[in-house]
Amino acid sequence: MIERIIIVDGIDPGSFYGANNANIQLIKSLFPKLRIIARGNVIKAIGDEIELIAFEEKIQEMEQYYGLYNVLTENAILKIIKGIHDNDSPAKQENLIIYGMNGKAIVARTENQQKLAAAFDDNDMIFAVGPAGSGKTYTAIALAVRTLKNREVKKIILSRPAVEAGEKLGFLPGDMKDKIDPYLQPPYDALEDMIPIAKLKEYIENKVIQIAPLAFMRGRTLNDAVIILDEAQNTSTQQIKMFLTRMGMNAKMIITGDVTQIDLPPAQKSGLIHAMKILKNIPGIAQIEFNKKDIVRHKLVQRIVDAYEKYEINK
Repeated sequence: MIERIIIVDGIDPGSFYGANNANIQLIKSLFPKLRIIARGNVIKAIGDEIELIAFEEKIQEMEQYYGLYNVLTENAILKIIKGIHDNDSPAKQENLIIYGMNGKAIVARTENQQKLAAAFDDNDMIFAVGPAGSGKTYTAIALAVRTLKNREVKKIILSRPAVEAGEKLGFLPGDMKDKIDPYLQPPYDALEDMIPIAKLKEYIENKVIQIAPLAFMRGRTLNDAVIILDEAQNTSTQQIKMFLTRMGMNAKMIITGDVTQIDLPPAQKSGLIHAMKILKNIPGIAQIEFNKKDIVRHKLVQRIVDAYEKYEINK
C-alpha cells in the first residue's frame, strides 16, 4: 500500500468538500479501493499506485474547476471522475469577467462597464468616474481579481483617502485598525463576492491583497500589482500625484470616484478632477465616464441621482 499527500491550494475547504462533507463522501464512493482522509487543504489517500495516480489527476481537475467557477457540485464531480465532457459547465456569459462565489457570473453589465473592461486590457492606468451605484469600483475589483487568479500579477492593492463624509473617525472606538476597517468595508464586501472567505483571509494575512488608507502608500513602489484607488474625488492634488507616481513595473492602476460627492473643504480642489485634466489624451491612460444609465443598484438610486441633478440645476 502506498500513501500519497495532495495539497489542494486556492480552495475553501467548506465549499470544496460540500455541506456535511457530501462532496468528499461522493469522491470516496467513486474510489472504493482507496482510503481517503481530507482535512483542510490536505487530502491523504492510501492504496494501489495506479489508483492513486488516477485519483490525484481527478483531484487536480476538480481543483481547476473550482478555481474557475468558485463552486464544486456533485454533478461536476461525477462528470470529472467519469470523464464526461458534455460542455455542461456553468453557462458562459457574454462580457464575463470572472465567476464569483457559488459560480455566480460577474459580468460587465452596462456599456461603460464593458468600456472599463476593454480599457483595462489596453491601458495601464484608467480613470473611471461616475455616480454611486454605477458599478465602477465593483467592476475594477473584479478585473483585479481576474488578473490575480490568472497569475499576471502578484498582489492587489486597494486604497481610499481617509476623508470622512460628515463622520469623524477619531470618535470611533478602538485602535487605528478598528477605526479604519469600517471605512474600508466596501472593498471587503466586493472581494467576499469573488473569493472564498478562507482564501481571502489567507490572501490578506500574506499581503497578497492589501487594503489600506491612501496615506500608507507614501514612499512605496508598487510592482507586479493591480492598484485601485477608490473615492479618489476626496484626494488633494498632492495626494493623487503621490499615488499615481507609486506605479511600478508590471502594474496597472484604476482610479475611481464620483465628482458629485466631494467631501473636501470647499476651498480645496479635488485631486481627481485636476489629474484627469492634466493627464487627458496621454497614451496608456484611459478615462471612462459612467452615468446614471449605468446604475445597477435599487431602482430608487437612479431616481435619487436624477432628483439631485435637477435640484442643482434649478437652485
